[in-house]
Amino acid sequence: MGVQISRILPKKEIEIIDLAGKTIGVDAFLWLHQFLSIIRQPDGTPLKDSKGRITSHLSGIFYRSAKLLEKNIKLVWVFDGKPPGFKELTTEERRTLKKEAHRKWKEALARGDLREARKAAQATSFLTEEMIEESKKLLENMGISVIQAPSEGEAQCSYLCKKGLVYSVASQDNDSLLFNSPRLVRNLSITGRRKLPRQDVYIEVKPELIELKNVLKELGIKREQLIMIGILVGTDYNPGIKGYGPKKALDLVKKEKTLKNILKKIEWDHDVSAEDIYEFFLNPPVEDIDIEPKTIESDKILKLLVDEHEFSQDRIEKVVKTLTEAKQTSLGSWLK
Repeated sequence: MGVQISRILPKKEIEIIDLAGKTIGVDAFLWLHQFLSIIRQPDGTPLKDSKGRITSHLSGIFYRSAKLLEKNIKLVWVFDGKPPGFKELTTEERRTLKKEAHRKWKEALARGDLREARKAAQATSFLTEEMIEESKKLLENMGISVIQAPSEGEAQCSYLCKKGLVYSVASQDNDSLLFNSPRLVRNLSITGRRKLPRQDVYIEVKPELIELKNVLKELGIKREQLIMIGILVGTDYNPGIKGYGPKKALDLVKKEKTLKNILKKIEWDHDVSAEDIYEFFLNPPVEDIDIEPKTIESDKILKLLVDEHEFSQDRIEKVVKTLTEAKQTSLGSWLK
């Protein structure tokens, strides 16, 4: 879900070409869940091979990453590690919602309502350890660096951006700004159109660049206060305070200044401590990591996608050929 504060964030539309030659840190779990949610059959069933194994995530990884790499946009995929203990409540709530969505999906299928079936099915996606490991293997075979975060992937992405190892974080969520990333790119895709979650509707979109320094300057706050706004609106670790949207939260934060003062003005009845969430955003577990250039392993890509999961050999070979040529002709080192 992430922190829902987009309405108050200054942002600017950019073109894909603006990111050429730059390295982008990808919030891996968010992208994988996108692929699993959207890449489905008309009745909502995810793509599968003949053995019944889901392949939607592999399709999304391969084709989106390849298109970005062809545009000389360099990628580093960062995977989540162990979440903070206080995230378990949110995780359990999401499991409950997925079970309910699965029930609605089956009911819609039974009555022949494919539109509602697909809509419900999009909320049932889940990641298994097998999917995660195969995703990492495919990315590495494509010459893309894979990083395992000690905790939240967005926190590690943000740290890489702060250290200058990547230009920006790529995510649909705004959490990376709370984790102190200097930049966030949303809608990072070549297609120029995006499907609305759980709807059979597509909208035209362009990548958006959000810079933390501009956010803080325009809102007239400090980064610590941006975290407070997130806590009031709701994060992955706590539901929002009833009645508080981004604008009302901004007004309260600017008036009260500190978390201690804010907690005197609201009713905090959540199991998790607001102070713990605040501290986690300020100082999340991250690691210093060297990002090493990778080479494309064409044979391994074909073995995984074509031999193992029955993707079209012609299509995969064409993309691999284009990808290899693009990498060979790109100027400078593959990673800066």
